[in-house]
Amino acid sequence: MSLYRAVATVGGFTLISRITGFVRDVLLAQVLGAGMQADAFFVAFKFPNLFRRLFAEGAFSAAFVPLFARKLEGEGQAAAKAFSDTIFAVLALVLIGMVLVMEIIMPWAITAFAPGFVAVPGKIALAGDLARIAFPYLFFIALVSLLSGVQNAMGRFAAAAAAPILLNVCLIAAVLGYGSLWQGNGPGHVLAWAVSVSGVVQFAWLLLNTRRSGMGPGLVLPRLTPDVRRLGRRIVPGVVGMGVYQINLLVDTVIASLVSEGAVSWLYYADRVNQLPLGVVGIAIGTALLPMLSRQIKSGRDDVAHHTQNRGMEFALLLTVPAAAALACLAAPIVMTLFERGAFTVEDTTATSLALMAFAFGLPAHVLVKVLVPGFFAREDTTTPVRIAVVCLASNLVLNVILMRPLGHVGIAVATAVSAWLNAGLLGYVLHRRGHFLLDARMKSRAPRIAAAAAVMAGLLLVGQGFGSEIPIFVAAPAWGRLMILIGLGGLVYGIAARVLGAASVAELRAALRRG
Repeated sequence: MSLYRAVATVGGFTLISRITGFVRDVLLAQVLGAGMQADAFFVAFKFPNLFRRLFAEGAFSAAFVPLFARKLEGEGQAAAKAFSDTIFAVLALVLIGMVLVMEIIMPWAITAFAPGFVAVPGKIALAGDLARIAFPYLFFIALVSLLSGVQNAMGRFAAAAAAPILLNVCLIAAVLGYGSLWQGNGPGHVLAWAVSVSGVVQFAWLLLNTRRSGMGPGLVLPRLTPDVRRLGRRIVPGVVGMGVYQINLLVDTVIASLVSEGAVSWLYYADRVNQLPLGVVGIAIGTALLPMLSRQIKSGRDDVAHHTQNRGMEFALLLTVPAAAALACLAAPIVMTLFERGAFTVEDTTATSLALMAFAFGLPAHVLVKVLVPGFFAREDTTTPVRIAVVCLASNLVLNVILMRPLGHVGIAVATAVSAWLNAGLLGYVLHRRGHFLLDARMKSRAPRIAAAAAVMAGLLLVGQGFGSEIPIFVAAPAWGRLMILIGLGGLVYGIAARVLGAASVAELRAALRRG
């Protein structure tokens, strides 16, 4: 499967996931708003979800896929299956221990995760209860990440990419059923149970699909074989290297809990909108790149690997630069249309919009990190990204402390964006210095053209919002209709500008999607 076809497969299912995620978050905003219940649930949800993103979209896949691909390419399917079976058994044992420990120490863990909650009576207790209910989700979703790695390494991307849709479906069902079918101790408790149930559902889905491909996990005793030890050594630094964005969000949550009531929720909603292009493009490209680069490098085709990574970067910029510009220009109407109803107020819209504008600035950098990090992991180097990540984490923390006082929660989002650009820049510099990544002539030519086309689109969106208030048909349209008109016009103008300026070629994209 070609890079573009793999990205299209993962990106297509991820797009469906993000759309259902928006439906989920619209319903959550209506039920929870941005107060105590919302802050408590989002912290409880982030706790296992942080590990989900580090495993399913980061460190575990980054460490497991190259090793599994080597077994598959060099020793055959039987050896690869034996390797994955042993890893499955060891991982399940470790996860059982981790979940049990976290269930015991949850009150202290939540206090460390959101220290600002201590000042509000009952908030820590509520967040701790919700986290205890939701945390078993980690057990199932980490096993899902292993099965996803097996599927991806075999060139099967659809089932793993579709799994997050099931999480959204479970949460949507919980919101729609709250009050009529079940109520519990409040919406937060119902949603926390839905999180854990979704883990079981996703695991069953991946298990079924992996068995169909002949690689379903068998029952073996957990053993610390040399391969298991090698994987373990690579996962630990990979958590930091691949998951710097998620770790930055963890730091943001801790500091946001100290800023003001609602800050955790404002940043959550803004990040959810920002996650649409980041997930559809960044995760799709990173997922597709790692097994491809691993196979190309293992077979000694470095020139092909350079070409693959250049095309990954080109495709990432082509989609994320205009997405970042559009999010920054349309932040207020996007947040108002998606969330402003029920318990979500006009003041919440303003606060969330400002955070979204700041997050959008760092969007291209986050996706570039997804493109560059596989260049290290495919060569089985997990140490260098860790060193770079430590620098970026330190910069994020320092910027948070500096900016939180004058800018409040917006300063936290700005710090995250700046540290993402620092991360991408350092990763690219080190790869280039080692001769592992060279920008080709096509990439050098098209990057500024992409930026110029996005600037043209941004100018139209800003002007269009101003003149739109003077057009009766535009004013009479509902909020979602006005937003769709602006997005449609922006996309059309960007497409035309990209074609005229030579930022993209329709013929090249079609050829790439057809190429096997």
